[in-house]
Amino acid sequence: MENPLKDLWAEGGVAHGGWLSVPSTATAEAMGRVGFDYLCIDMQHGLSDYQVAVTMLQTLDMSPTPTICRVPWNEPGIIGRMLDAGAMAVIIPMVNTVAEAEQATRACRYAPDGSRSWGPIRAGALHQGYSPARANAGVACIPMIETRQAVESIDDILRVPGIDAIYVGPADLSVSLGLPPASDNDGEFAEAIDTILAACDRHGVVPGIHTTPGLAPKRRGQGFRMMTVTADAGALAAGAKLHLDQGRGDGGADGNMY
Repeated sequence: MENPLKDLWAEGGVAHGGWLSVPSTATAEAMGRVGFDYLCIDMQHGLSDYQVAVTMLQTLDMSPTPTICRVPWNEPGIIGRMLDAGAMAVIIPMVNTVAEAEQATRACRYAPDGSRSWGPIRAGALHQGYSPARANAGVACIPMIETRQAVESIDDILRVPGIDAIYVGPADLSVSLGLPPASDNDGEFAEAIDTILAACDRHGVVPGIHTTPGLAPKRRGQGFRMMTVTADAGALAAGAKLHLDQGRGDGGADGNMY
């Protein structure tokens, strides 16, 4: 089972991704044509339930972009279902302790490395020669580090076998530190980011983060190697506002919608 995202990381590359919050195969298809290194279906704060997420996976399988999923919570049932449906990786929210990290990694892998139940209804059909060993090697397990508790336990968490990358949720991390959701310039937030990055380097784990186009160069310079740089809903609104401003003659470079 090949995973282009893991291959990119193995080559030392940086993955720039997009976020899918809209429950639509049409917007997923459009995002799949852009050239992202991954697209993530968000089932935690996005609007997609399981059935819609499966149809989005089916649509995106026609593009070269690897599709991953942020599951609603660190629960083995939904992690297994999304992997069975064909997701190449899962982002798992609010992993704050070693026990929670172990639960996440075990849910992503078959025995003897984990406790995932066999039943790859789509994944087995998509990948020739699918087997427990190949799936264990191909799937990426990506716990979210987004609280003060997780930062304080980061070295212990990253010692858990089977973590391929971590994903920083900057808004929840800021809130956990007693700060507003967007606190990039705060010293305590910056220290937490430095702590996470240093631990990832020590343990050979890929550091990822949710970011913006404007912040992406800074994050890349800091050492992040997985960055979500835009989301479907925000990009749609920003593009529509740009075209509206152009149409009204209120500024913005001339552009062609088609």
